[in-house]
Amino acid sequence: MAAGLLLKVVGFCFWAVFWLGGAATVSTNAGAGEAVVVDARSAIAVTDEEFVCATLDWWPPDKCDYGTCSWGLATLLNLNLSNKILLNAVKAFSPLKLRLGGSLQDVLIYDTGDPQQQCTPFTKNSSAMFGFTQGCLPLHRWDELNAFFQKSGAKIIFGLNALNGRVPMPDGSLGGPWNYTNAASFIRYTVSKGYDIHGWELGNELSGSGVGARVDADQYAADVLALKQIIDNSYQGHASKPLVIAPGGFFDAAWFTELISRTKPNQMDVITHHIYNLGPGVDTHLIEKILDPSYLDGEASTFSSLQGILKSAGTSTVAWVGEAGGAYNSGHHLVTDAFVFSFWYLDQLGMSSKYDTKTYCRQTLIGGNYGLLNTTTFEPNPDYYSALLWHRLMGTKVLSTTFKGTNKIRAYAHCARDSDGITLLLINLSSNNTNHVYVTSEGAQPFSTKKEGRRFGHIPGLGEAAQLIREEYHLTPKDGNLQSQHVLLNGNVLAPDANGDIPKLEPVQVEGTQPITVAPYSIVFAHIPSFYAPACR
Repeated sequence: MAAGLLLKVVGFCFWAVFWLGGAATVSTNAGAGEAVVVDARSAIAVTDEEFVCATLDWWPPDKCDYGTCSWGLATLLNLNLSNKILLNAVKAFSPLKLRLGGSLQDVLIYDTGDPQQQCTPFTKNSSAMFGFTQGCLPLHRWDELNAFFQKSGAKIIFGLNALNGRVPMPDGSLGGPWNYTNAASFIRYTVSKGYDIHGWELGNELSGSGVGARVDADQYAADVLALKQIIDNSYQGHASKPLVIAPGGFFDAAWFTELISRTKPNQMDVITHHIYNLGPGVDTHLIEKILDPSYLDGEASTFSSLQGILKSAGTSTVAWVGEAGGAYNSGHHLVTDAFVFSFWYLDQLGMSSKYDTKTYCRQTLIGGNYGLLNTTTFEPNPDYYSALLWHRLMGTKVLSTTFKGTNKIRAYAHCARDSDGITLLLINLSSNNTNHVYVTSEGAQPFSTKKEGRRFGHIPGLGEAAQLIREEYHLTPKDGNLQSQHVLLNGNVLAPDANGDIPKLEPVQVEGTQPITVAPYSIVFAHIPSFYAPACR
């Protein structure tokens, strides 16, 4: 008993040294005790409550890439909306933002009764943009989708066709004003049915040099103003109006700057950009890129540039990632739908939030080889659970975080969601190093102490040990296989039950005096309720 008590006292003293030392440098040899320094005095950014978002796309079953057809019956026109796992997977977020759109949205019409437009499905045509003819959304399918959205509690962002009425220009772009007749009719129908739309987004990947087609920023800005007017008129008398969102394209600094300038101060609520920074899905080096810290760091310049443009513009517009699948052309089976992709995905969530990105939409909820859910069985892939843990544990306030040690550890911290303290995310990209990580900050102390400069009023007594318990969620791949589509949480396989219910995500409780152990090729969420953070009050 005496020996055990002595160990407890030593543990508390060691713990106190770290907290007293503030941002002091500690040993950074793997296994010797490494440090995450969290500046908890003020938030560096704030995300939306529903930061995690996912997409649903329009691709038909015969959309194929590199000889593989990976979409199946998993898109907006053919998805089985009665599947229990699908419903429960969306409901688990309470709510999940869903962005409806993708490449084919700019050749999609809405069946609102115009006798001049026949409602025909997408048909494969190699000479057409993206390989398909114009398609159509029947209103009965829109009704079915909205019944599902209402039942699941999803918040909907709808991507509108922005190419109607365009004509070819001498420079290769498409010009002329947007013909919004069909879109306006569709919006009015949606309002008349009482369907709740969180935002209307104009166009898909038409910014900058475009993908398949492009529209100049000055014309796009005029079209955004037209959409704003349509929304104002259609929702007249409503307590709130949907967000005006654009352009859903790849970041181009000059193009985005002009769009923001011409729509400020408050005509456009959200500017969205897409991320496929790993290259094509056929790339055989995807895993190497995902595990390379310097490669992951490369995307920070995009987030930083857009944040700077918005800050200097004097606009109320905020930034979202509107679509991010990592590897374009439907991703890569057993990479973008496997455990290894959580390293990229969670790092993206952490990095983007640091630069004041408000929402991050993952391509896709289901469909292709990058779905959060399996395209055929609907069972969650590892990234689904990564997203759900983020949603439940990481609050809206983002804290400056620095890891003192190997660059193979990626560290992010937020105020805890709906709880005391902070939540820390640690990602270990190393195949063989186990890291033992302590957490420290100049702006942190135990709840039971009073701060006097950088000194404690007293060290917590042994009777207060319960306050120092933290909750940890360790994610590892099944059988240690990075390309597994099954993930373990604290050693237990996660899978829906026979009724299609999403499993509970239970933490392990760890004494707060102990370092956080981060195994090779693992991910850890650590909720530290005893971490006093002024930013989180």
